[in-house]
Amino acid sequence: MVDSTSDSLLVSRLSELSLRCFAENISSYMTDVKPLPPNIKDRLIHMMSLRGKITDSNISEMLHPEVQSLDLRSCDVSDTTLLHLCSCQKLKTLKLRNSKGNRVSITSVGVKAVASACPSLHVVSMQRCHGLTDEGVVALALNCRELRFVDLSGCLCITDVSLHALGNNCPFLQFVDFSATQVSDRGVVALVSGPCANKLEEINMGHCVNVTDEAVEAVVLSCSRIRILLFQECPQLTERSQDAVELSLRLSKLKQVAWTAY
Repeated sequence: MVDSTSDSLLVSRLSELSLRCFAENISSYMTDVKPLPPNIKDRLIHMMSLRGKITDSNISEMLHPEVQSLDLRSCDVSDTTLLHLCSCQKLKTLKLRNSKGNRVSITSVGVKAVASACPSLHVVSMQRCHGLTDEGVVALALNCRELRFVDLSGCLCITDVSLHALGNNCPFLQFVDFSATQVSDRGVVALVSGPCANKLEEINMGHCVNVTDEAVEAVVLSCSRIRILLFQECPQLTERSQDAVELSLRLSKLKQVAWTAY
């Protein structure tokens, strides 16, 4: 009697080993990648992403129209890679932050191209992409109305313009991180005055030197579902922010808060 379960496990293990070998030696097999079926390509993309082996020169061979997630945190890529995503209209998750430090090769040019081609994006992480400006975020907000998660932390050129655009155009936004940017009270108030106010659950505005108590109070008063609010190392905040947070805590709204007392 044939043990079909054992045979299936053996085939699965052999397949996994083959793909690992393929991923480790991708430069020798690039001509063999394009004909692979989408499910195999997805597994290969995942393996290569973890190993930092996806580059501007090889990503076009691995992409296919059904791609829904790309995590490029460990990969050395630039706007050139983003321009190749025009065929991935079903893309929902794009993680571009560099796990090793700042990324200067990703700019608004590439992000605008992604925004135009991938309207179904839900998650965009661009932490420490120093080449990103408001122009790129505005394009995302205007074209990707289903955004839920946006990480702009450490993007030094981001200002209130980006938060205005997200607040006005992204009604499903639940998480936004704009820590260590140039955002001020006006941007925060605009964000929480938009249709996403009743969806927002987590906001991180830490290390924003331009925000004051007005920003914290606006979040607490406008966002009925806010659960996590981080505003540490914001030197213009006073006891007013602490009072607003303590009131919210008494009303059982906030679950996690972090701030710095000055």
